[in-house]
Amino acid sequence: MKLHELQAPEGARKSRKRVGRGISAGQGKTAGRGTKGQSARSGGTKGPYFEGGQLPLVRRLPFKRGFTNIFKVQYVPVNLYRLGEFEADAEISPATLADAGIIKSAELPVAILGDGELDRPLVVKAHRFSSSARSKIEKAGGSVEQLPWEVQRGRRISP
Repeated sequence: MKLHELQAPEGARKSRKRVGRGISAGQGKTAGRGTKGQSARSGGTKGPYFEGGQLPLVRRLPFKRGFTNIFKVQYVPVNLYRLGEFEADAEISPATLADAGIIKSAELPVAILGDGELDRPLVVKAHRFSSSARSKIEKAGGSVEQLPWEVQRGRRISP
């Protein structure tokens, strides 16, 4: 058997019904659509979203699209390799990071992440530390101090 000899078995393929081809074909005139009305016209169907003018289900249930958590705290990430710009035994806080241009503002809470290495002791004050960043700072002879950060009634309050 060769590729050009392959064919579907008998009855596997059925030719489509050709409607609207005259009275003798059995599906002439209205072509199986009945007489008049919306469904007899071409393009006469509404989309699955349409519910007869009633407010559709997807518009009645807005909560199904998720929500915004008003208590979410957005941390500003700072990696360890950025702290290499500071002198040994320097005290690093969100204010000094903002002055150095590493972060835009000292208003948001800062998270120190462990990407990079540290070769000098530093005193780092931030609102959050990853476990790898904490261990690398302490391994270099420095210390970490976690600053308090609270969220109350949707407002950020920093001491």
